[in-house]
Amino acid sequence: MNIKSLLPVLASMAVLLSCKSLKPALNVTVKNTLKFDRKEVVSLSYSQLYPLLKKYPANTIRVKQIKFGIILPLQWVDNNSDGTADDELLFIADVESLADAKYQIIIDSSSITPEPEVQTYCRLVPERSDDFAWENDKVAFRVYGPKGQQEARAGVPGSTLSSGIDIWLKKVSYPVINKWYAGHVKTPGYYHTDRDEGYDPYHVGASRGTGGIGIWVNDSLMVSDNFSNYRIIATGPIRTIFELNYHPWSDYVTHETKRISLDAGSNFSKFEISLSADAPLPNIAIGISLHKNKGDAKLDKQTGWFRHWEAIDDSFVGEGIVLDPSMIQDAFANVSRVTDQSNLLILAKHVRYFTYYAGFAWTKSGQVLTVADWDAMLKKQAQIIAQPLKIMVE
Repeated sequence: MNIKSLLPVLASMAVLLSCKSLKPALNVTVKNTLKFDRKEVVSLSYSQLYPLLKKYPANTIRVKQIKFGIILPLQWVDNNSDGTADDELLFIADVESLADAKYQIIIDSSSITPEPEVQTYCRLVPERSDDFAWENDKVAFRVYGPKGQQEARAGVPGSTLSSGIDIWLKKVSYPVINKWYAGHVKTPGYYHTDRDEGYDPYHVGASRGTGGIGIWVNDSLMVSDNFSNYRIIATGPIRTIFELNYHPWSDYVTHETKRISLDAGSNFSKFEISLSADAPLPNIAIGISLHKNKGDAKLDKQTGWFRHWEAIDDSFVGEGIVLDPSMIQDAFANVSRVTDQSNLLILAKHVRYFTYYAGFAWTKSGQVLTVADWDAMLKKQAQIIAQPLKIMVE
């Protein structure tokens, strides 16, 4: 056989080998339209990934950063709790100011998906009644459950009756929830002392804490009791997601579900509220405790960010709420002589579903040093909400 007769065979073999070496892939472009660098969680839906998922199992999918050619940490989320965790794929994108970042979703079962450097986490805490706590590398929060409510009404010392949002001040990037509650089991109130990791000096009581809601009527705030039940959707590592339900509350017989999520690297929990009532609601009030009215509040209704800056012990804490300004009816600092009734309140229009972000920063964490730093972080968060990253999948 001469070389000419071999050429078609060789060409066919080359094509076959070439096709075999190519890994099926989707190209993802992440575009940042803001004038600062962003490091945020990117979400890809099942429908966007369908060209791959219809042929390959989810556990063979990898996320590749094109710039450095590296495989990134990822997280699958089972949003509908059907036991198949391929509803949504998450990874963290790094995108420079006014720039694009390129990624590929590839099939590569031979590569190991790395663990993320920072993680999120949530769980119910039966060690202390039934708190529910969540955290990431920046912040930690907790709320209070039905057993705690029963104990509070029975006068059990240390129990809490409140639908306000508590905050735990962290100065470390690693998880602390399990460690601090384990310490509490041995030494009640363990987490109220700073052992060089942070602590919980924040008082919630009947106030709104940082991000609790209510209904403002006749210069008074109607609020729910503790959450009645919960559902965990994802415990991280990139995003933690859970839902809290509440027994009907207020004169309007209000039915409430909170879907709360927290991303790695963020100072803000996202609150997605489902709210209906037997009678029309005049507003939804989102609050921040003003404690003893010694802090400083700032309200920016035009761009949708609100903050409180206060001294706690020998340092400062900034708390904040950010939401779409088109949702805002009014906002004001309600100063009261009644304990726990002083709150910065944002009155939002009542719609069936609405979203806001609540978060904080502590000067001892090094994330902020001054109130100007905290204001700048809130302004950025307002811009991030207004101009989310643009995701293109091809």
